Amino acid sequence: MIDRITELLGSQADALLNHTCTTIPKELLHLPNASTVDTIYAPSDRNVHVLRNLQWILDTGRLAGTGYVSILPVDQGIEHSAGASFAKNPIYFDPENIVRLAMEGGCNAVASTFGVLGSVARKYSHKIPFVVKINHNQLLTYPNTYDQILFGTVQQAADMGAAAVGATIYFGSEESNRQIVEIAEAFALAHELGMATILWCYVRNTAFKQDKDYHVAADLTGQANHLGVTIEADIIKQKLPENNGGFRALNMGGSSYGKLDERMYTELSSDHPIDLTRYQVANCYMGRIGLINSGGASGTNDLAEAVTTAVINKRAGGMGLISGRKAFQRPMADGVEILHAIQDVYLTHEVTIA
Repeated sequence: MIDRITELLGSQADALLNHTCTTIPKELLHLPNASTVDTIYAPSDRNVHVLRNLQWILDTGRLAGTGYVSILPVDQGIEHSAGASFAKNPIYFDPENIVRLAMEGGCNAVASTFGVLGSVARKYSHKIPFVVKINHNQLLTYPNTYDQILFGTVQQAADMGAAAVGATIYFGSEESNRQIVEIAEAFALAHELGMATILWCYVRNTAFKQDKDYHVAADLTGQANHLGVTIEADIIKQKLPENNGGFRALNMGGSSYGKLDERMYTELSSDHPIDLTRYQVANCYMGRIGLINSGGASGTNDLAEAVTTAVINKRAGGMGLISGRKAFQRPMADGVEILHAIQDVYLTHEVTIA
């Protein structure tokens, strides 16, 4: 498999596969492994039912027993409108095909909406772990507004047999304080009811677009991760970082935003994508809470992009990938191929921690 991975990485292969991280050393990290639930989650305050569901997720699919996860997320019917999301492949208007793709693709879990998972719960909730996404940004208000609102209750997720709940917080937005309180309370109840928790830690503010788009800056997304683990998310979902220096850029011109230490940029990270992602991992309690990066939008070179993201995540110390649009916006067989290619990175022992 390493030959195929190297081929897909192309000109980036040497820089990604042979990079040595000299910022945050790998010895400081808690890395995914077959005993992750026993060594990382069991000493925490999570109850035995949460531990069982985490173990179920980690024991499902092609990555079972590795400590890594490959999750299929499909909530774009709300987040991006159903027509825009499913026009390329209309079979996914039918929720059963979403679950089938996750199962045939060898995923650890499928993440979707109350409606999608609830509509097929009695047929599939015991066959693959469900992650019920409890809040969304709906785009029908005119003009469009950007706020994550609850679409159901944690109890509903428990009643349909979900292994976990997922939620998004727009850190940095005007609504973020309400969202933090709302989701912290929801996650506490989810843990009480025995479900694991996954947090989409996205940053959102028009001011974050300066000379470049700092929504994908390692320092801002890293701090969002740190806030996410503070409210006891069990897994953090974050976009792959593409730049750094968000705090620094927002403080130019005499403004005062947040707090920074130049060592964040000179000692704790570099411009290398693996080092940028390792800074995200460090903010997840040095990997005690797993970091999964998102696969991004579907494009013209999805297979190579998905493998590249997986290599960066794994070598940085992450826990896996959560990739949806690259898989479901194409024929199912092609989507399965992409999911398997992602998983092959985590199954390939030659792709090591940097």
